[in-house]
Amino acid sequence: MTTGLRWVLAPAFALLACAAMGHEPGQWQGGVQGPQPRSEMAVVQDGDLAYLIGDYVGATEVLIYDLEAQSWSVGPDFPYRVHHPMAAALDGDIYVFGGYVNGWEAIDAVWVLDGETLAWSAAAPMPSPLAAGGAAIVDGKIHVIGGSRSGAVNTDAHMIYDPQADTWKIASPIPTPRDHLGVVAIAGEILAIGGRVDGDPAFNLDTVEIYDPQTDAWRSGAPMPTARSGVAATVLDGKAFIFGGETRQVTFAEAEAYDPLTDNWTELAPLPTPRHGFGAVVHEGQILTLMGAPTAGGDRSNLVEVFVPSMP
Repeated sequence: MTTGLRWVLAPAFALLACAAMGHEPGQWQGGVQGPQPRSEMAVVQDGDLAYLIGDYVGATEVLIYDLEAQSWSVGPDFPYRVHHPMAAALDGDIYVFGGYVNGWEAIDAVWVLDGETLAWSAAAPMPSPLAAGGAAIVDGKIHVIGGSRSGAVNTDAHMIYDPQADTWKIASPIPTPRDHLGVVAIAGEILAIGGRVDGDPAFNLDTVEIYDPQTDAWRSGAPMPTARSGVAATVLDGKAFIFGGETRQVTFAEAEAYDPLTDNWTELAPLPTPRHGFGAVVHEGQILTLMGAPTAGGDRSNLVEVFVPSMP
């Protein structure tokens, strides 16, 4: 899709291959680098397109990656500078929730990008301001979970948005308030994985909590082997894949997969470039990790590294 795009970057194919280390499942290969660096943005997938929205240092252009064509394009500007927003894709539209503006001021705004016209429109605001949380879809409803208020103070928020009615309701709060967590949906349930306390990566968590919308109740899952935050999270073959993260001093190369059916974790081949503040999407059985910061703090990159699973 090129309608309304400013320009398109020609694809450059696989750059290098990194073999899996030891017994760890999977291997890595290079991907098509992005046209601009990004970190602490929302990454959301709609079919064969991945959208990157927001940026830690204020870039407003939406970056769009065509997973099938392996090419990047630069789309419309987001309405203002934002970092740490949440996002979800549904029925061809991209929904962007909250984030930080003017430094660390959390907002309640919701914006919708029409996938056909690439035009932005405002939607009903969230019941409360939120940034650095997560979003996942179950049964056509978007759950926005965790995160922080202004000043990076955690909240136990769990808000459900109905795109058809443009309305919100409050659900059972997340038991462990945290930000910079991974939030994914698997088999009609929502998994909240890892994160940090009040925005401080010196206090990373290994916590796994699972929400059942049928009962509006949370339960605990097996802890993540490596406590971390600022991760990239996605789902493939019914498993949650969690990559990277940071402390105050270093970034994580760890890659781990959680199977909710067995409540077990599997260690994977580590990221070739440890990163945080990035995202992950799935295409043809592979996972693409997009952009992010190779060093702790406010770094950025245009890196794309592709994980090819060989799960046991």
